[in-house]
Amino acid sequence: MIVAMALSALVAALGMVTMLGARGRRRPGPTTSDFLVASRGVTPLWNASAISGEYISAAAFLGTAGLVLAYGTDMLWLPVGAVAGYVLLLAFVTAPLRRSGAYSMSDFAEWRLGSFAVRRIVTACVCFIGWFYLLPQFQGAGVTLRVLTGAPVWAGWLVVVAVVLALVLSGGMRSITAVQAVQFWVKLLAVAVPAIALLAVWRLDDPGDPAADRPPVFERATTVQVHAEAAVKVTAATPVTVRGRLDGVDRDGTELMLTAGPHVVGEKSELVFPAGAGVPHVERLPVQDGVTWATPFGRGAGHELYSAYSGMIGVLLGTVGLPHILMRFYTNTCGRAARRTAAMVPVLLSLFYVFPALYGAMGRLYTPELLMTGDTDATILMLPQRLVPGMVGALLSGLIAAGAFAAFISTSCGIVVAIAGTTSQSLLLRGGIGAFRLGAVFALAVPLTVVWRVGPQGAAGLVTLALTVSACSLCPLLLLGIWWRGLTPAGAGAGLVVGGGLAVIAGVVGLFVGPGGGWTGAMLTRPALVIVPVAFAVMVAVSLLTRRTVPRRADRAMARLHLPEEIVIR
Repeated sequence: MIVAMALSALVAALGMVTMLGARGRRRPGPTTSDFLVASRGVTPLWNASAISGEYISAAAFLGTAGLVLAYGTDMLWLPVGAVAGYVLLLAFVTAPLRRSGAYSMSDFAEWRLGSFAVRRIVTACVCFIGWFYLLPQFQGAGVTLRVLTGAPVWAGWLVVVAVVLALVLSGGMRSITAVQAVQFWVKLLAVAVPAIALLAVWRLDDPGDPAADRPPVFERATTVQVHAEAAVKVTAATPVTVRGRLDGVDRDGTELMLTAGPHVVGEKSELVFPAGAGVPHVERLPVQDGVTWATPFGRGAGHELYSAYSGMIGVLLGTVGLPHILMRFYTNTCGRAARRTAAMVPVLLSLFYVFPALYGAMGRLYTPELLMTGDTDATILMLPQRLVPGMVGALLSGLIAAGAFAAFISTSCGIVVAIAGTTSQSLLLRGGIGAFRLGAVFALAVPLTVVWRVGPQGAAGLVTLALTVSACSLCPLLLLGIWWRGLTPAGAGAGLVVGGGLAVIAGVVGLFVGPGGGWTGAMLTRPALVIVPVAFAVMVAVSLLTRRTVPRRADRAMARLHLPEEIVIR
């Protein structure tokens, strides 16, 4: 039943996307302006909905609930940083950026600094940010289909790629604006309606307090299927029945007692735990009692304070520099409209982010086995069937599946448009619709070829990598380019190479090698607190050393950025 509901929801979501994309294309002879900025005719509320729909990605829809389940209140920095980032956008970026009249971040860099070399460096930064951001969309789609239908994870990747290509290649920004705006409200309903229903059932069921003074236990007899080999840790002796491979020994329904300490569960093994048994945790996740889980920095683990603040800085400043979000402000009619759009976005995001935290809290009681498999992103997908088995649970799961795919497709569309618009103007040298379409294929091809090598990763962690690269490269360029006349091409280029390069290296090492432990691990997974000041310092220092190369038109550019549109600056 749940498979049928999930597939019906997926078909409904894709049908809605196709219909909205077609409506956005009802205009003869699409122009380059249509593809890149929707002819600069999007109203503030429509654009705010589209931006919110674009920002609510796999990390917001799946990752936040999973992080709260695994780490507790420490992880609320992700939604707080995201919402606060739009406050910075409103105060410092949106109106001046819209007044620049640029099509993309690379256009802005060349217009402000008069350097094609800086434009190409910005283009490289946009590509890496977009590729890091696309990885969790692919993985989220794969997890969603696997959990709900049992399909292989690559099937979810292909669904997202096919739908995004169909939308972007046919209509660009004009086509996806309607899709993203409506999908925000679809996603809000998809996460809110099941959450309210499950919250009511939770209160009636009264299974206990997620903040109880004990580690998580299985509230009822639970069968755990392990899809990939997992190293787990057990804090106290735990009874279990094993079908499969455990600690290198094949078992066939063997009843045994898991001793405290580390164990290795083989691929495709099945473990049955009785009610009240403690939950083994995958090695990378902490074992916390409820009080510690509900208390910020309650674990007292090493480098926890640094990791939290560095992660928040990365999300906060990374939001300021996200190219696919910034491009949306170019679609507003003027600077005032862009500012009104930016003021609406934090309200819409705050409304959405209330619900993933609720799912994470309920998951600690109803889906604790995800702490053992490490598949915490599946929390929101599995809860409906756990709390309300049968037809109602299947309907709620179908609604969530529709919202999840709306999130993957909406965010992916925005990222692909940003990369395609930037590369078609900077790398392909000729622009136009044909170059834009080629850039869209290029944008999807790179992450699709590496996603299978990344292995299972949390959606929120992957999105944080993209935000960190943005915070260390495009954010300093934007803030200094808009508010400091003295920025030079050499300073901007040096800061982009140093900040963006270090962030990309940290991300790649963390993905393909592993971050390790201690300060090395903390620095690789959350490097923003160190690299962001370095990027700003390099831009300022090199600009001061090369102050004679400040562009001659810097004064006119600054006037255009900060004076009202009614005053025309030639």
